[in-house]
Amino acid sequence: MFNRNRCLRPVAALASLSLATGCGLFSDSGSDNAEPIVVGTTSAPSSLDPAASWDGSWELYRNIYQTLLSYPNGATVPEPDAAESCEFTDASNTEYRCLLREDLTFSDGHALDADVVKHSIDRIRAIDVPGGPAGLLGTLDRVQVRGDHEVVFHLKTSDATFPFVLATPALSLVDPEHYPADALREGTDVTGSGPYRLASYDENSRAELVRNDNYKGFAERRNDAVTIRYFQDSGEMVQALKAKRIDVTYRGLAADDIVSLQDQNPDSGLQLVEGTGTDISYLVFNPKDEMAGEPAVRRAVAQIVDRAAIVHNIYKDTVEPLYSMVPKGVTGHTTGFFDDYGEPDAAKARELLTEAGITAPVKLTFWYTSDRYGSETAVLFKELKRQLEESGLFEITLKSRPWKSYVEGYQKGEYPVFGRGWFPDFPDAENFIAPFVGDQNALGTPYPAPEITGTLLPRSRKQRDRAQIVDDFEEAQQILVDDARLLPLWQGKQFIAASEEISGGERALDPSTIMMMWQLSRKTSW
Repeated sequence: MFNRNRCLRPVAALASLSLATGCGLFSDSGSDNAEPIVVGTTSAPSSLDPAASWDGSWELYRNIYQTLLSYPNGATVPEPDAAESCEFTDASNTEYRCLLREDLTFSDGHALDADVVKHSIDRIRAIDVPGGPAGLLGTLDRVQVRGDHEVVFHLKTSDATFPFVLATPALSLVDPEHYPADALREGTDVTGSGPYRLASYDENSRAELVRNDNYKGFAERRNDAVTIRYFQDSGEMVQALKAKRIDVTYRGLAADDIVSLQDQNPDSGLQLVEGTGTDISYLVFNPKDEMAGEPAVRRAVAQIVDRAAIVHNIYKDTVEPLYSMVPKGVTGHTTGFFDDYGEPDAAKARELLTEAGITAPVKLTFWYTSDRYGSETAVLFKELKRQLEESGLFEITLKSRPWKSYVEGYQKGEYPVFGRGWFPDFPDAENFIAPFVGDQNALGTPYPAPEITGTLLPRSRKQRDRAQIVDDFEEAQQILVDDARLLPLWQGKQFIAASEEISGGERALDPSTIMMMWQLSRKTSW
């Protein structure tokens, strides 16, 4: 935690590696809002309709849509945004009530009332996109409207995490006149009530955001417009930053680029902010595949994978090894995969396969996305192939697809083994386990885990004091280790690179590491 004497404000454990003179990114010496601030990222939306996406599309949603609750600067638990107040009305955490702000409207002037809230949430479950955000609403029974401004959420079971769910961009509020109750909105038009409105959108290229004059919420906008540019290559994005074609970079900085920025000349005019992240990278094994469905095969892979080599050789120590689906820094984190498997050991992996009657080299196809998680992804999978094949126990084929078709493929169960990244919906251990288990999950691959879904998660959801959930989540993580259907690889760190002319980066990330564009501003003097 930092103090104001160092030009820093408390936020998400961020630390500065400033490459510019003075306080750089941490100064508020005035702003010039005449020109849009241009933000570069490698994380393009897969859809513009919140009912369709449980992925990095939320980066855009947070800025153009509004949720009942969200995260003001410095908050670690959600607070009212479109709502004026929200609270559980019972001791069992099964009824949650929100009162809306007065006179809310969308960017087109249409009213935003309690009926709109009900419509926005009911349609997520009615449309039920495979691998979509309906999985977040597993504990919701029904939404009740009382008058124009009161909404009551009746839950099937206790769920102390429900306020966190309401704060996710998946639960964005949408205009019923433009967003059908039983179908996704088509095209590139957006009607929201967030801090910005989407003035134009060119898929996989750019999004033009301008101030929404109808917005009523807690966001204090420090700029009038933001342009988001979508890159497929980290190097190209960093070159655009150095050439001042963009002002800020966020998602998708490659390890080499981060190291280069860390070693940059202090007079370069660039800044880098580093923080502890909770995003994770992992492998998913499809149980319907002949070989990936074999527990011994999965455990043999887990026994061979060398995370330390991946972290050092591929990511230049800009990420950390991960031995559980719950990352370090989140209450309930364990190191189950290290505890059970220890150091990489091909001989132990051979024993696992031999005991299962598997003697021939195991043939597996590993899939990854070519344009989602940074340019190291392809190199990571080549390293996984090298490690597994050097053991003499595996023959690995690598295949890739662009993100949109990649998602369609894993939702259809086409991949024996595939890579995924996870940026948390909210900062709680539940969000690193619940989304991946059960018949309906974020992976589109059913994962029955009755002890987790039937006992551990329901019991943990009764606890508003999340410090009391540790035992349940340690047990849940051990079940995941035993099954080895999900294999964690690494935990990220957060990096924001920016021109020295930009301030606000240290305030710009919410607890889910989503960028709040309104926190950025352009300085006029030093």
